[in-house]
Amino acid sequence: MKETLTKRMTIPVAQTAGLAWVALVLMCLTAGCDTLRLAPSEQQKQNAWLHNRTAAVAAEAAKAEQSSQELQALTQLSELQSRAFTSYCGLPQEYPPAETTEQILGESNWQLANTAVTESAQRPDPWQVADSVLEFGIGIAALFGGVCGTRAVRFLKDARTKSQALKEIVEGNEIFKKQQPSQTKAFKAAQQNQSPETRQLVAAMKG
Repeated sequence: MKETLTKRMTIPVAQTAGLAWVALVLMCLTAGCDTLRLAPSEQQKQNAWLHNRTAAVAAEAAKAEQSSQELQALTQLSELQSRAFTSYCGLPQEYPPAETTEQILGESNWQLANTAVTESAQRPDPWQVADSVLEFGIGIAALFGGVCGTRAVRFLKDARTKSQALKEIVEGNEIFKKQQPSQTKAFKAAQQNQSPETRQLVAAMKG
């Protein structure tokens, strides 16, 4: 009797854990590319630190040259604001040359700024994020072992397989619409009965 109750209890626990992880995956997909951000790279950290250093030197120069009070206030405010960028990105492992104005305006720092701008516009692929979350969930469930862990692993593996299948379907539909532009209108008409939730999920999957 006790073993029967234990088995009955492990099934909901495994399903609940699996559903919670799948819900997290759906949040990753529906969040969209604009919400997801990559961790700051070394170049972005260097650029954030260099921005603060540039602002500080500009504020010092404005004061030394006895510029207008307005310009001095602007440069001081810029230096203060730039501290937030450094705090958010974190300090780099290596610092770019920035002891003097000439060093700050060096070609390497211009290249660094352009690289940071390009990297800051990059977004992670929601599919890759979702797949990584599922893979991590499978690993965590496997660590618990037992009936509950085994069932959770099976549930998450099944969800991962379905997620991959759905990804292939969405990608296939996009290829079809590109190759058959005359059928695009009819294809969209066939999807009109989709729920708002489904439309939002598919739109997020398309990136």
